[in-house]
Amino acid sequence: MRIIGLDFGSKTLGVAVSDEFGWTAQGLETIKIDEAGGNYGLERLKQIIEEHGADKIVLGFPKNMNGTVGPRGEASQLFAARLEEKFGLPVVLWDERLSTMAAERVLISADVSRKKRKKVIDKMAAVMILQGYLDSLN
Repeated sequence: MRIIGLDFGSKTLGVAVSDEFGWTAQGLETIKIDEAGGNYGLERLKQIIEEHGADKIVLGFPKNMNGTVGPRGEASQLFAARLEEKFGLPVVLWDERLSTMAAERVLISADVSRKKRKKVIDKMAAVMILQGYLDSLN
């Protein structure tokens, strides 16, 4: 059983996948999207889901620090519904507060340049989201 982890932004979709045992998350790629134009990268995501035989999606759910749901959280809820409809897989909304900041700290501590960080930050955030979910299961 493999699980796909997603960090959904307005311009990119960070993608991670679990190992077959559901113990670890590995970053796959960052898909360029255009939320305003309605391009959510679903064709590429379909290829990834099929390639890895995924049977569940964990989508980062950005809540406000006080626990309320803001505009990005609402966009994630709509995206989750779209994913369930398109792929017929269960989608788990996972609280992702501070996941991007944590990913940034990891990359800085690894001495990754600002330019390179920008290219992989969403993929790393997807790893953090998925790993948090996997850890909660075990």
